[in-house]
Amino acid sequence: MPADILIAGQGLAGTLLAWELERAGISFLIADRGHGTAATLAAAGIINPITGRRLVKSWRYVALRPAAAAVYRELEAALGVPVWREMRVRREFADDRERAVFAEKQARGELAPLVEAADDTGFWIRDAARVALGPLLGAARARWAAMGRLREEGANLAAASRHFALVIDCTGMSAATGADEFQFVPWEYSKGEVLEIAVADLAPDVVLNCRHWVVPVGDRVAWVGATHEPRVRDARPSAAARAALEHSARGLLGARAFAVTGHHAGVRVNLPDKRPVAGRHPTRARVGICNGLGGKGALWAPLLARQWRNHLTTGAPFDAEIDVRRFARR
Repeated sequence: MPADILIAGQGLAGTLLAWELERAGISFLIADRGHGTAATLAAAGIINPITGRRLVKSWRYVALRPAAAAVYRELEAALGVPVWREMRVRREFADDRERAVFAEKQARGELAPLVEAADDTGFWIRDAARVALGPLLGAARARWAAMGRLREEGANLAAASRHFALVIDCTGMSAATGADEFQFVPWEYSKGEVLEIAVADLAPDVVLNCRHWVVPVGDRVAWVGATHEPRVRDARPSAAARAALEHSARGLLGARAFAVTGHHAGVRVNLPDKRPVAGRHPTRARVGICNGLGGKGALWAPLLARQWRNHLTTGAPFDAEIDVRRFARR
């Protein structure tokens, strides 16, 4: 039987969307050439409730985290690979300005209940997590390939929409730079780079954070990241980023010796209002999108996928804060 829906791209957004469609009993096919240049390969999958120099609570964190945890644990059980790990973050103050921002926000109660303890050098953040993106995407890809639901090819939205009831673009940067259908969206870009390192004696459930972070991802293996270069679309690793990340690693790891074993780069796709985007094209109802995850994909992808599922099964409208139609007047 022909599939009703084509999902273009099997990165994190496409994977979570396909999972929701499978659970809802909706027929789908995935078109994806592979993950060789995917931004997901340079993403650590960290879910952190307090981010940035201004120590801002992640958008809708309290509501979104339990739903994300539930769906990743479902995937973990279905795919038979480790996906979800509960974490804490040790945030070191980068300077006096950060220390002052923390004191002001803590005094006003803005960071409650996410801060566990604080001292002169930093504070602890609770309810963080990490999603193992590599194993998740690889196991999901194998599952759908075995089911005949994945084609290793690209997709032209205009052509595909003549053969499917709906085509949903989940191709990240490719959607933002190549698809004419969504050029009315004010896409923004940010290059990010990470290092893989060999290091011993790290607590497996603690992310170390001071401007950059160190996160354990396996036995004696950690990632260091991520750099942030706005408006840069070149996804090649750079010597400057490696030097900056090695410098941060030395500061965060203290006396622990480490060796760099890998270096990855990717381009994040963001929107000016710092929200992701999902929904049907405003004039072409058979074309949709699921994109703009930026640096919070592990937290936001389950939301976008569930919005699509609810829309397709009950006709529910998309949340106005993420609906692609918010940019239609452009």
